Amino acid sequence: MQINQNKRKQRLILLSFVASILLTGLKFFAYYLTSSNAILSDALESIINVIASGFAFYSIYLSAQPKDRNHPYGHGKIEFFSAGFEGALIVIASLFIIIEAVQRLMNPAPIQNLLQGSGFILFTILVNTVIGYKLLTEGKKANSLALIADGRHLMSDSVSSAILIVSVGLIILTGYDWIDSVASLFFGAFLAYNGFQLASKSVAGLMDATDEILLEKVVQTLKKNKKKDWIDVHNLRVQQYGSDLHIDCHLTLPYYWELQKVHETIHNFENTLKDNHTGETEIFVHADPCLFQCCYFCRIDDCPVRQHAFVQDIEWDSAKLVKNEKLYTEAKINIQE
Repeated sequence: MQINQNKRKQRLILLSFVASILLTGLKFFAYYLTSSNAILSDALESIINVIASGFAFYSIYLSAQPKDRNHPYGHGKIEFFSAGFEGALIVIASLFIIIEAVQRLMNPAPIQNLLQGSGFILFTILVNTVIGYKLLTEGKKANSLALIADGRHLMSDSVSSAILIVSVGLIILTGYDWIDSVASLFFGAFLAYNGFQLASKSVAGLMDATDEILLEKVVQTLKKNKKKDWIDVHNLRVQQYGSDLHIDCHLTLPYYWELQKVHETIHNFENTLKDNHTGETEIFVHADPCLFQCCYFCRIDDCPVRQHAFVQDIEWDSAKLVKNEKLYTEAKINIQE
């Protein structure tokens, strides 16, 4: 299953790479026909698409490689680096586009054959939108940042090209050539924002920043499938490396259980989490023995060592489960209140 998913990701990013090469050629031909600065800006940005898609293809190939001695957690983090690399390239391209737009405002040049050039741009919008949407959809399913980053890049390219078509229409209607350079300025600013967003997400991933959406998904899985034997979960940490998910936590179980039963319960706990994730999932669970304070929120009915009657459940949420302390502290506070 995992092998098929990796191959599918590679085919999708290869499609993006080939399409980017062809569409970049079309945009430069449209610039040759029109001498439009806005179209040139769009074509220059498409060079970034080619480079980024090529690097994304390599990163997805590398992230699919199995763990080895030097990379015990796998190679999935390369996808964060790929997204950051793509974001940095986008920001650099946006700076060149803005500089060129300012120069053309100061030194205007004639524009021609706008209708013919716009036809090529409309075709690139259609292709980029279809491929970009596919990459985004599949990237979210596979939790692949490289696919998502490339998909967002293509979608932003479609939006910027659509803005370009609007500016061309305004030039044809009004005859004001300066609209071309102003559109390039807006285009450059739009690209800079998208590039910064990608780079920021990449840095957060490389620094193992908490993904709140992913954490909440894991917490909801635990809540939905909570068993009576799972007395307490704490010190929960969730990290995504490419399509691989890494989870570690402390699970409180009855202290009088035999090792075999503890092992089976932890195994079932891990399978519950794995069944709710499409990619490879690696889980490390530290078993903690219960304390007498846990009796207040423990639901094991036939517990032979219970010292206190059950009082109330503790609602599991991400704020509680990530703490490195047992939940009986909060239970004690609630009971006192």
